Amino acid sequence: MTIIMSNNDLEKTMLISEYFDYYKNLLTDKQKQYFELYFFEDYSFQEIADELKISKSAVHDSLTKTVSFLKKTEEKLNFVYKHNKIKHLIESFKNKDISVDNLLNLIEKEI
Repeated sequence: MTIIMSNNDLEKTMLISEYFDYYKNLLTDKQKQYFELYFFEDYSFQEIADELKISKSAVHDSLTKTVSFLKKTEEKLNFVYKHNKIKHLIESFKNKDISVDNLLNLIEKEI
């Protein structure tokens, strides 16, 4: 299984990064470090391995497990989904597409 994401997967990468923002405190320091180097600093597996003096496969395994954990955590908790949904509802209210009462009812359903 590869987690390298092509340009076509930019949306997925952004979503995984959003999951990381929400759930990073549930990760180990090493998982956070590998994730940040790979996704935010654009290091390759080999560059991470060289810098941290570990094997390339250890980096790959850790990142694969981390991404899987983030996805599973979001599937269970839905914090990112709910946040984005509520943000969208608030934007609709600001654009006068929905009333205050309707906004409150819809937000109440989400939480």
